[in-house]
Amino acid sequence: MSVPPKFPDQVSEASYLQDVFYALATVCLLFVVGAVGLIDAGLVRRKNMLDTWVQKLVCALLAGGALAIIGYAIWEIQFYQALGIPSPITQAISDWWLFGPNVTTFSQDLDPAVSPEADVFQIFLAFFMAYGAVAGALLHSAGLERVKAVPMYVISAVAGGIVVPVALYLTWGSTSPLTNRGVHDYIGTYSLYIVVGVWALILAWRAGPRLGSFTSHPGTSGPVPHNLGWSAFGVAVLMFAAPFAFLGCGYIVPGSGYFGISLTTSGFGIVVINVFMSYVGGGLGGAIIAYRSRNPIMALIGVAAGYIGSGTSLDVGKPWEILIVSFIASFVVWGTYRVLVRLGIDDKKIVPLALGGGIYSALAGGVVGWGDKTGGYFGLTGEYAPQHATINLGWQAVGVVATVVVAGVTGLLVIVALEKTIGLRVSTADEVRGLDDAYWGAPPPPYVDSPASSGLENGHVPEEAVGVKS
Repeated sequence: MSVPPKFPDQVSEASYLQDVFYALATVCLLFVVGAVGLIDAGLVRRKNMLDTWVQKLVCALLAGGALAIIGYAIWEIQFYQALGIPSPITQAISDWWLFGPNVTTFSQDLDPAVSPEADVFQIFLAFFMAYGAVAGALLHSAGLERVKAVPMYVISAVAGGIVVPVALYLTWGSTSPLTNRGVHDYIGTYSLYIVVGVWALILAWRAGPRLGSFTSHPGTSGPVPHNLGWSAFGVAVLMFAAPFAFLGCGYIVPGSGYFGISLTTSGFGIVVINVFMSYVGGGLGGAIIAYRSRNPIMALIGVAAGYIGSGTSLDVGKPWEILIVSFIASFVVWGTYRVLVRLGIDDKKIVPLALGGGIYSALAGGVVGWGDKTGGYFGLTGEYAPQHATINLGWQAVGVVATVVVAGVTGLLVIVALEKTIGLRVSTADEVRGLDDAYWGAPPPPYVDSPASSGLENGHVPEEAVGVKS
């Protein structure tokens, strides 16, 4: 005979329906990690593809795992403060760090008067781990083909374990210090994209461009994508996973509806329409740029530009507004990329998308959602009353400045410290040789990435390319 649960409300049918929903959103965030890996696998040279996948996965796991140690507990502090729990910082960390009782106890054994909806919040910890994994995967993209594994792993762990959680505490969640004053976010534009964008900019700057990026190099034909078909498939996976993952960025309240994570009134149907509208707007903008500039990469990342550029307003915007915002976003991303080229910074997608697109998204959200009610928490009064604050452009800008300062200071400290101690960049010999061979003893075909093969078409290998070591 089975032992009845101590607190059956924690394992009710309604609770399990929410569990399934957030578990699905969590899995879809992992699909986003895979999508980023596929995109990068197509953009790198053949001689670096295996190492790109290995580093990508390890960076994602380290960032997600580090976030689980104390990062989720840092985010929970805001709710303990709003609920008036004594010593909110120490209590939240004590309850929700990796070895805390709320993480190590089955939900049916946790008193709902102390830990309501414990099962849902436990699954949300896994959601946060997947969120951190996306951050690690994106950070790795900024150092493709040239940054050593160890510093890349340290960067991912520190960013995922500490910096992203601090930004989450400040800007994401209905009782966060800035949200409670009017800063609005939905998909994590501030804490994920802007933080990653700032760190990616610092990393790409300090690591320097890949050999052959802006000036010719005798040992390599330069960083030419070896298979954009893989990148296109990655974009397709991203389009599949994003709607489910984004819907996890909100509250489900039976009988009342769906609310964005900042407690904005929203709806499942409109959010899904808005996500697909962002694909259309961003994709069309990217396609126009791609044909005008003869740069096919923009046709692929235009989709990501669209949903990132409208990410703060997907829960509050009307579909036609999201179409306009996402269309413009592609041109903002393209403009950011052109600025990076002029500055000699080698990053085709992460800084343009995450930093350029992220800042634009934050500001656009202030325009689209201007006057909408936000902030607070269910059942509270006073300074944390539900929807007591309003969205506006000014507070969105404050959120941008605060996030850039936090990310900039921490990024400089960590990345420059790594540069001055263990170094960031692989040796020139290993970069020319290829990281698959240098790290894993898996060299590509001998003609790949040799200067003599720069004009290869349709797989034809000229005689002079045979025997040239990559």
